[in-house]
Amino acid sequence: ADAIFGAAAMEQARSVLRLEHGGGRGSQVMLDVAEFDLASKAYEWEGEAWFGTDEHRLVLKTQGEGARGEGVEHAEVQALYSRPVTLYGDLQMGVRQDLQKGPKRTYATVGFESLFPYWFEAEGALFLSQKGELSARVEGSYDFRLAQRLVLQPRAEFDLFAEDIPVLGVGAGLSSIELALRLRYEIKREFAPYVGVVWARKVGDTARFARADGHGAEETRVVAGLRAWF
Repeated sequence: ADAIFGAAAMEQARSVLRLEHGGGRGSQVMLDVAEFDLASKAYEWEGEAWFGTDEHRLVLKTQGEGARGEGVEHAEVQALYSRPVTLYGDLQMGVRQDLQKGPKRTYATVGFESLFPYWFEAEGALFLSQKGELSARVEGSYDFRLAQRLVLQPRAEFDLFAEDIPVLGVGAGLSSIELALRLRYEIKREFAPYVGVVWARKVGDTARFARADGHGAEETRVVAGLRAWF
């Protein structure tokens, strides 16, 4: 083809072919959880944004929680490089920074995002702080499509620590569990208000630290929120 049409013309054609078959750049901003407790007016958020190609992406993640009148209790931001390592799984590496009041940590992060058979979504990460503290987080969810626009999503999250860190109020082993059930209505695929129930429980020494500070180790919240992406 180079001999017939010329190398320059064929290189241009090959560039278009690469772009149209996986070489194009894209982006997405996803606000997965943005909700408040109907009783206490506490709030919580979790979302991410990415930019790049199918093979190389910059991913920014954030999550946190707080209460009206009390400010943010916990917040974090992650900046990650993401690359597919299986057909439905991405390896992610980067840094995480805590932003809340009180003790803060900066972490080196290695994690994954994956879609398992039957459309189960899961992700997890290992965090190593600048003080040598090792922790992990695993979460997963599944969408039950009850109707064309009505979706019921159970979701679970687990936090683990390799050692007691009293200054952060966490104990070794399984530290906390959060189970949620959210029912959303997709006005558009990109815009879906929801209601739900969230049960959270601190475990082991983390529960003991919470009680010593005058807080409970378990709570159940009735929430309303919004899931949106563009």
